[in-house]
Amino acid sequence: MSGPVGIGVDVGTSGLRAVALDAAGGVLARAAEPLPVPRRTADGGVEQDPRVWWEALVRALRRLTGHHALAGRPCALSLDGTSATVLLTAADGRPLGPALMYDDRRAVQAAALVKRVAPADSPAQGIGSSLTKALHLLATCQDGNAPIHVLHQADWLTGRLLERFGDSDWNNALKLGFDPRTERWPDWLGALPLPAAALPQVHAPGTPLGVIAAEAGATTGLPERTLICAGTTDSTAAVLATGASDIGDAVTSLGSTLVLKVIAKEPVSAPEYGVYSHRLGDAWLAGGASNSGGAVLRAHFDEAALRRLSAKIDPEQPSGLDYYPLPATGERFPVHDPALAPRLTPRPADDARFLHGLLEGIARIERDGYRLLARLGAPAPQRVLSIGGGAANDTWTVLRRRLLGCVVVRAHGEAAEGAAALALRGSRHG
Repeated sequence: MSGPVGIGVDVGTSGLRAVALDAAGGVLARAAEPLPVPRRTADGGVEQDPRVWWEALVRALRRLTGHHALAGRPCALSLDGTSATVLLTAADGRPLGPALMYDDRRAVQAAALVKRVAPADSPAQGIGSSLTKALHLLATCQDGNAPIHVLHQADWLTGRLLERFGDSDWNNALKLGFDPRTERWPDWLGALPLPAAALPQVHAPGTPLGVIAAEAGATTGLPERTLICAGTTDSTAAVLATGASDIGDAVTSLGSTLVLKVIAKEPVSAPEYGVYSHRLGDAWLAGGASNSGGAVLRAHFDEAALRRLSAKIDPEQPSGLDYYPLPATGERFPVHDPALAPRLTPRPADDARFLHGLLEGIARIERDGYRLLARLGAPAPQRVLSIGGGAANDTWTVLRRRLLGCVVVRAHGEAAEGAAALALRGSRHG
């Protein structure tokens, strides 16, 4: 009971979750805190006061560290946050305004500027990238020429714990323009109105950054000498939590949307499909996301109906229906067509057969997504680990296994556990 403890913190959209793992990956304690709904504006803005993240983090860590299983044990901590959620701070870490959330859509002019400067395959392209949001914030910043930091959600919270700001990681910094292959900021960033000094120093996820500051330790309840490690993005942490580690391991998230990831030897990129790759040690995590997914199912059936009707489906037999389930017009991956309309007809009178067609349609999109990634240079999946609410549907699992032609299993774990695994890794090198 005296070994190191890895603490992982996942900062999501609606809540913050923290977990403590022992060296063998066993869960010692959990804590969760809600977050207020981000403020939305009529012009596509989605923003949040960063201070609510810190307040939730303090509450969660105080609950977590009050657990008897953690008493007297050395700790290491790592955070993950929503990808491309960005804020500007003063040199001392004081936020210079609200953070722009991952789905803020206001940086139209900045996106056009990045498009003229950045390579076509850069993940920093697009209205949703960290870089375009940072440029948008800089254009409206009221602090003049004072020194500033451009930070992501996990970067800023890590800085609060260290009481030192200006660090990030390969995964969060990817959409800010960082090149994880060369481990440097590219020269083309110099053509943008972005001070080089505002960019963070970037580390491999899990790299030990230092020990917790005394005041932050007292505030959170974390013990003295707690090691603070570089973090990651929420989607990468979720993959780490599954235990996926080998080339060809794939992870499908069956949440409101369908998200595919596969571990590859080399990065793949196709901006027109929203495909890019995160560095994962010496490998790469290539992926894309469809607009299809669980949100389409929930538009027609509640949870009880999904369970009841799924039990009536023979997943080894085709439905005979040719659906492309979408919640609205437009698809991004594996088909890039903003005008693609949902295809959900004809609808049979039998609800179980209709659901069969929906499940099969989403599974075909999953199959075609992995085929597209393979054409782009990623390996074909050797096994698919399923996460998200849909992973619990055994009928769907069998149906997907038939269409994908490989092992498909439900994976356990959550993003906070992936972040805790990074912390444990850091503790071995700290």
